[in-house]
Amino acid sequence: MRTSSAQPLQGTGLGLRRPMLKELPDTDLSDIDFFEVAPENWMQMGGRLGRQFRALTERHTFSAHGLSLSLGGPEPLDLNFVDQIGQFLDQHGIALYSEHLSSCSDHGHLYDLMPIPFTEEAVHHVAARIRQVQDRLQRRIAIENVSYYTPLATELTESEFITAVLEEADCDLLLDVNNIYVNSINQRYDAEAFMLRLPAERVVCLHMAGHYQEAEDLLVDTHGAPIIDPVWSLLSKTYEHTGPVATLLERDFNLPPLAELLQEIRQIRQYQLQEASRHDRLSA
Repeated sequence: MRTSSAQPLQGTGLGLRRPMLKELPDTDLSDIDFFEVAPENWMQMGGRLGRQFRALTERHTFSAHGLSLSLGGPEPLDLNFVDQIGQFLDQHGIALYSEHLSSCSDHGHLYDLMPIPFTEEAVHHVAARIRQVQDRLQRRIAIENVSYYTPLATELTESEFITAVLEEADCDLLLDVNNIYVNSINQRYDAEAFMLRLPAERVVCLHMAGHYQEAEDLLVDTHGAPIIDPVWSLLSKTYEHTGPVATLLERDFNLPPLAELLQEIRQIRQYQLQEASRHDRLSA
């Protein structure tokens, strides 16, 4: 299997949402190194919006973060859909394709990201499907650790499960820092210790986002609020583990003006620069 010919992601990125298109032409985008989109939301886009999107992909680096591949699902993969994804990636020169380590279909689309049992059987099932997708696309993909609210089975720990899938599938990891924090509160584990158990050499991108606090011991992963201090702190610790890898800001709801999102992007960049400086000092 060949890898993608595109250059790996670097720097800071922003999840592109349609309402942002109005502001983009009048905004200084120099702090944004790449954009990310859900391919399902743009693959069939035509007309004015399609032309706007094509103009953006011609000028900027893009990644794609899928919503509906259902890597952990029980039904056979939709290979026609995988082919459509491949055409979209090639048409727009997408640098990275990632998907959630979850299930979202069973005789129909569930429109939610459901957790996968942390079992050896599930490792083999998911890894085989990831290899099938990579072979079909002729490129490596990355899988993302997801937020969940109750485990389905715990034969393995979450970190053991993720690591086993990565190794057996020989794929990359898109590490969602906010999801680690959300799960650490909801599942009552140490976020930093969990992060350190994941293989740094497979991390190709990080996600940062906000969440909603339903209760002291219950967080909901909404991508609808600013990033909070403990998640910023976890990002700094993550960079010490992975290096200052490409990092994307996600915001799906309660979209503020782009100027506010750019403030968070600049904060991400500052953490990246601090880690790069720390690494240089240690290497001197």
